[in-house]
Amino acid sequence: MKKYSKSAHHSLGELNITPLLDLAFVLLVIFIITTTPVVNDLELNLPSASSRPKDAPKKPNYVTVDGSGKIYLNMKEVDLIALQQLLVQLRTEDPDLSVVVRGDSKIQYQNIVNVLDILQQANVSKVGLATEPAKK
Repeated sequence: MKKYSKSAHHSLGELNITPLLDLAFVLLVIFIITTTPVVNDLELNLPSASSRPKDAPKKPNYVTVDGSGKIYLNMKEVDLIALQQLLVQLRTEDPDLSVVVRGDSKIQYQNIVNVLDILQQANVSKVGLATEPAKK
């Protein structure tokens, strides 16, 4: 009587995860070795690099649009054309010019957009919009 062996093509019922675990542990060990520990428990008197005091931060320029639509640059009333000329002049004097736009909450949004367009045309890249915190 001939004996038949089981077929070698049976479905895989189990998944061998040993190589996967080996890889995970190797990656964990590499991660632990390559990360540098933060050591802040030593008291040191570090030398100073220079005795020159830091420059004071530059005061930002304010463009204000009041409730009637009038435009002010640093408390001086200007129109849009004069605003652009003054901003170009200020930017040539200080390439790191920063401007804060303050607008009354009752004015039309288009007035603020016009000011932002002028700032873009004058190549002023540091622009902030002043707001007040919401009342709870």
